[in-house]
Amino acid sequence: MLVAPETQAPRSRILLIDDEPVVADVMRSLLVPEGHEVRVATDAASGRHEIENEGPFDALLLDVMLPDADGLEVLRWLRERQADLAVVMITAFGTVENAVAAMKLGAFHYVTKPFKNDEVRLLVSKAVQTTRLRRENQDLRRALEEHHRFERLVGKSRVMQEIYRFIEQVAPSRSNVLIQGDSGTGKELVAQAIHQRSPRASKPFVVVSSHSIPTELLEDNLFGHARGAFTGAAGSKQGLLEVADGGTVLFDEISSITTEVQVKLLRVIQEKEFLPLGALESRHVDVRILAATNEDLKALVVQGRFREDLYYRLNVINVTVPPLRKRVGDIPLLVEHFLERFNAENGKEVRRVSPEVLDRFLEYSWPGNVRELENVIERGVVLARGEEIGLELLPRDLLERTTIPEMAVLPEGMRFYEAVSRYERQLIESALKRAGGVQKLAADLLGLKATTLNEKIKRLGIPVH
Repeated sequence: MLVAPETQAPRSRILLIDDEPVVADVMRSLLVPEGHEVRVATDAASGRHEIENEGPFDALLLDVMLPDADGLEVLRWLRERQADLAVVMITAFGTVENAVAAMKLGAFHYVTKPFKNDEVRLLVSKAVQTTRLRRENQDLRRALEEHHRFERLVGKSRVMQEIYRFIEQVAPSRSNVLIQGDSGTGKELVAQAIHQRSPRASKPFVVVSSHSIPTELLEDNLFGHARGAFTGAAGSKQGLLEVADGGTVLFDEISSITTEVQVKLLRVIQEKEFLPLGALESRHVDVRILAATNEDLKALVVQGRFREDLYYRLNVINVTVPPLRKRVGDIPLLVEHFLERFNAENGKEVRRVSPEVLDRFLEYSWPGNVRELENVIERGVVLARGEEIGLELLPRDLLERTTIPEMAVLPEGMRFYEAVSRYERQLIESALKRAGGVQKLAADLLGLKATTLNEKIKRLGIPVH
């Protein structure tokens, strides 16, 4: 009968930085039989080299007294690079001062010379477990962060999760998609995500900025022209539709294109062909059309400003990207995302916004949406002199604009306490909505303890999803 071999835990790697050969010999004799691999460095310089070039290690045994440096200096250096690595300090003096200093710098524990064998074995075993647990937590945190990011979109709120599901569902199809939403909400990012998740991902993704291209140039940019089509046309020019053949075209702010271009775009959608300016033969093209708008296209149809047939061709599937004020719970994630991005672009190390700034962010209505938040963080990173963005670095407009709550009026025939309960319920429901259903964040918005908010939710019978 075959017996399956026992699954063994992966062999742990221990680094010892100590200049005494006898200590190295003792450590090897104690730890190798326990299943550990032990590497030895005899000074700070070689220890740093081991950490940077021979890692990762599962635990570090570090002598306080080294020939070329103080062991605490090495510990400080390590904290900036590998904060997850558990460090056991070794000292021949056993002074309380050394132990306290090491623990304050993040050491896992310390041991004094001469040390007890069982104590060393136990400390190293626990240090290995601690390092691996820290790394598992980091991996989990990274996985959660990725779960809250979809392509370049960032957010974990209920509305953003619905956007992600929508993208996954429609991306594989060939259908045209209408993406609606206020300026700055990220409509182009949604379009990019649809393209990247589609079978056309390896083909071009072309953005036509309908609102920024002059009318007389839009047709030429879209459809191209033949040689001699107009004065100065010394050669033929390929249009954006032809460039995007096989891929996806996003018409950004499509409401701004003229009626003449609307007619030609309708032909592209229906017949998969177009006629370049001055050409005699049509060009066939296979593109998927995505359209973005911050206007109500249906209202424009009623007003005669947008062709009804084109509207229905574009509006096969539609999605509305929510404004930032309706997903306030995503603001901390977005702040972290933009800090990381602009730190990298500017060579800065701004780690956070102050609690007062975050409070202001959560209270602000964000008329410019995610783009406005992005600009505020970029400004803060560039101007910050330390690791934190404070109120003094915010634009004046954001500091001065506050939301004034509408005063409650006691309805006729309603008793005072009934009105208070109703208003209290409205405040809590509004905060929960702004916080994307996250009770802790809603409590912060209301200035309540999380436990107090939870009690009120139960008392008022407010449904929590």
